[in-house]
Amino acid sequence: GLGGVAAASSPCEKACNPRMGNLAHGRALRTETSCGRGAAEPFCAYSEDAQRRCLRPTCGRCSGAHAGLAHPPAAMADSPFRLPRTWWQAARDAPRETIRLDLEATFYFTHLIMVFKSPRPAAMVLERSQDFGETWKPYKYFAANCSATFGLEDDVRQRGAICTSRYSSPFPCTGGEVIFRALSPPYAAEDPYSEEAQARLKITNLRVRLLERQSCPCLPAGPAPLPPPSLHYAIYDFIVKGSCFCNGHADHCIPVAGFKPIKAAGVFHVVHGKCMCKHNTAGSHCQHCAPLYNDQPWQAADGKTGAPKECQSCKCNGHADTCHFDMDAWLASGNRSGGVCDNCQHNTEGQHCQRCKLGFYRDLRKPFSAPDACKSCSCHPVGSAVLPLGPGTFCDPSTGDCPCKPGVAGPRCDHCLPGYWGFSAYGCRPCDCARSCDPHTGDCHSSSSDVTWHNEAPPFQAVLNESEPTWGWEDEQGFSALRHSGKCECKEQVLGNPKVFCGMKYTYVIKTKILSAHDKGSHAEVSVKIKKVLKSTKLKILRGKRTLYPESWTNRGCTCPILNPGLEYLVAGHEDIRMGRLIVNMKSFVHQWKSALGRKVLEILKRDCN
Repeated sequence: GLGGVAAASSPCEKACNPRMGNLAHGRALRTETSCGRGAAEPFCAYSEDAQRRCLRPTCGRCSGAHAGLAHPPAAMADSPFRLPRTWWQAARDAPRETIRLDLEATFYFTHLIMVFKSPRPAAMVLERSQDFGETWKPYKYFAANCSATFGLEDDVRQRGAICTSRYSSPFPCTGGEVIFRALSPPYAAEDPYSEEAQARLKITNLRVRLLERQSCPCLPAGPAPLPPPSLHYAIYDFIVKGSCFCNGHADHCIPVAGFKPIKAAGVFHVVHGKCMCKHNTAGSHCQHCAPLYNDQPWQAADGKTGAPKECQSCKCNGHADTCHFDMDAWLASGNRSGGVCDNCQHNTEGQHCQRCKLGFYRDLRKPFSAPDACKSCSCHPVGSAVLPLGPGTFCDPSTGDCPCKPGVAGPRCDHCLPGYWGFSAYGCRPCDCARSCDPHTGDCHSSSSDVTWHNEAPPFQAVLNESEPTWGWEDEQGFSALRHSGKCECKEQVLGNPKVFCGMKYTYVIKTKILSAHDKGSHAEVSVKIKKVLKSTKLKILRGKRTLYPESWTNRGCTCPILNPGLEYLVAGHEDIRMGRLIVNMKSFVHQWKSALGRKVLEILKRDCN
């Protein structure tokens, strides 16, 4: 599985795996003993012919003090091709022995090949650790008689058993092999990156416990007595096949920090343990997503189908360097997006850094990904209102328009409305005149009027609707002349005779919520949210945010008909086809919305106006 994945996708466009090799190369194999450590040891080794008759024994001396006579553990990990006749040999007085390989990181282990110079042990155990030697689990038990030695079934008779008798015969007396495959049946068909396969393949340490020696039981070739064989363990090669563990997301690895390979004769390739990750993954083993690629849960690649299971980038609009995966956001999106951007920059905020912070507004002349897309609000410190439930003064995040105090106008709230005077920290006061007055002194411009108005602006109060979205203008509405129209007395249209209503020839009838109003100098604009369209003629009117244009603003210096922000109205008026505007004037029918009123008007439109 791993070899096929590595060969099939070297560019790592699909699931991929680093090059495999002998994990023992470049690392120290440890044993409990070696022959000749204290003093030189004589030994004799036997082999047999095809009829299992003893050949002439090979005898020699083992001495750790002389390089040519030493047989250290490192000899098992040199090149089996360049130096095939080097071996490790245990001390004569070691009835049991342990060979151990300690790794500097987690690796994938696929199979073990041991080539013995002595007869293979009558009993041995292969074990692995996945926590750097804290705990150990058996991979396989080896015994000539599994039930007698370990009390286990033999896989020769029971497929998948954890013990085998295949590799415990004393023959051949030299050159016998022990082979173990980590994904042998019943695990062979597994995806090599699945959790089940990882439980089998991942190792940090590997050890072989040699439990019972056996001599070569060859038949004497003649009457002459033979020297007694030496009982010892001796191994030519200890090959631990495996690779860097990268979850299918890398095809190359580099050394782990601090690791220095041990030089060995004929060894040129060392399997290293730190992955060079692809597929937008990161970590020593590509075990998590890269900092800005956490929009979906991390997954290992699929070794069966080759699917790379790449990490997906978070949508941070260019305003964040990292993001994290949030399960609640993932579930709320219907398992489509769970990335939450970290530390939004450039005065943005939100899950995707998708809106300007309080006190900033969107500059529509720039793409939102630009670092300066959010501009600071420039609200006048005197004329701008402070929201009762907010941290301070801030503007409409979509336009930059500021919330004004009563009687104050302008995008920055820096002057009085027509018909108001006395710009101050309390806003502007209504003129005591029939018409307009001096905005600084309050003196009436026309002395011919005998009429004097004595209406005070209502107290400043915000209307907040907690059910609306945080960034809707609804939370920031309520500070406009349309809310403080005390200087105007408006005559409202009354819903009486249906023929009179139909005779007005209204071209649009809508249910709408008033959001805010703004003085544009030459005209006024009222931001509304249309909730229902009862009638439209030439203009296409859809539900959602739209602007109404009251004619009475400039013609009369008043705000009739009165539209209070935060409230819902039934509005019937006329369309300005040339300008594409919805007009509100003294002929318009404007009443606070009630369900009964809506039903009655709809009935009139269907029954009487057609």
